[in-house]
Amino acid sequence: MIRIVAIKFRDAGKIYDFDAGQLELKAADKVVVETERGRALGTVVLPPRETLPEDQTEGLKKVLRQATDEDLEMAARYVAREKEAMRFCQTRIEERKLDMKLVQAEYLFDGSKIVFYFTADGRIDFRDLVKDLAQYFHTRIEMRQIGVRDEAKLVGGLGVCGRELCCCTFLREFNPVSVKMAKEQGLALNPSKISGQCGRLLCCLGYEYETYCHLKRCLPKVGKIIKVGELEAMVLNQDIFNGKVKVKLETGSEMVLSTQDIERGELPAPPDKGHPRETAGVTRRSAPAPAQAPAPAPEAPKDEEKSARKRSRGRSRNKRKSSGEAEAGETKAAAAPAPRENRPPAPERREQVKDSPADQESAAPGAERKRRPRRRPRKKDQ
Repeated sequence: MIRIVAIKFRDAGKIYDFDAGQLELKAADKVVVETERGRALGTVVLPPRETLPEDQTEGLKKVLRQATDEDLEMAARYVAREKEAMRFCQTRIEERKLDMKLVQAEYLFDGSKIVFYFTADGRIDFRDLVKDLAQYFHTRIEMRQIGVRDEAKLVGGLGVCGRELCCCTFLREFNPVSVKMAKEQGLALNPSKISGQCGRLLCCLGYEYETYCHLKRCLPKVGKIIKVGELEAMVLNQDIFNGKVKVKLETGSEMVLSTQDIERGELPAPPDKGHPRETAGVTRRSAPAPAQAPAPAPEAPKDEEKSARKRSRGRSRNKRKSSGEAEAGETKAAAAPAPRENRPPAPERREQVKDSPADQESAAPGAERKRRPRRRPRKKDQ
């Protein structure tokens, strides 16, 4: 039997199996292990478990020892030097005008190697850069090109949901994500809403994809023609959480059907209108009472003499007003012209125009008409 222990080298990093040997280890212990890159400081994820030799792959590395205080101090010292290595490498990249983006610098446990992580669109010739780094740090140099997702995992940050990135907290491996997952979940295909910090599709789109697919298998697809009772209906949309679909019947009316109604092939029974609606827990608010006007303040008592004088003055004024109105009415009636119907017809006036003596002579019977002599033109007219 072989005792296998699971170990990780960074937060949310991959988990590797190592041979624990006879060491008694528990979760969160720091250990020194032998890897292909050299010695490294790791953290125990799961305590050792016994397995058969046939179930394990060949070339299983061993755990050297538990990390001591000296090992932890040496690791912290090299971690502090990573910022200096990062700064020097960035200056060399700018001097040589290399089209690459430096992401992180990492020292190995014993400082025997420095690994520089970078991103680039294509292949980069960094041989001269490696010579400059090796001459300055006097150790082995490794340049490792990574993708944009690995860059986000190393740098970290906050997602669109407001929480820390999944790849920095618990996501150890990147699974493929496609636009089909967003379509199946009914999300808007807006790149700014379905893309993460790395510029790729959100990894969380795959978390509920299987659940959506399972729920949709129980419902007919949108646009499908189904038979309900003696009528045919077309599916308009789906409500996968409630297990219902909205259909349009041949008659043109729309209806919501459940999965049970579709399996039976019958229309749902209409609700019973005889029962009153349940009003439990519903309290009706009465209309607010109209505000009452404040009662007028009682008038101060007045002397009887003053009140009698005022009443007499008012009566005399009313009499004068009524008499004046009557006189004015009579004068208006007298001055008003008689109605048009009662007026006598006006006599026709004919103006008698006296004829001139010349016209009288010409108008006499048997008289000859005399011609007027033609007037000669004057000098002024000529």
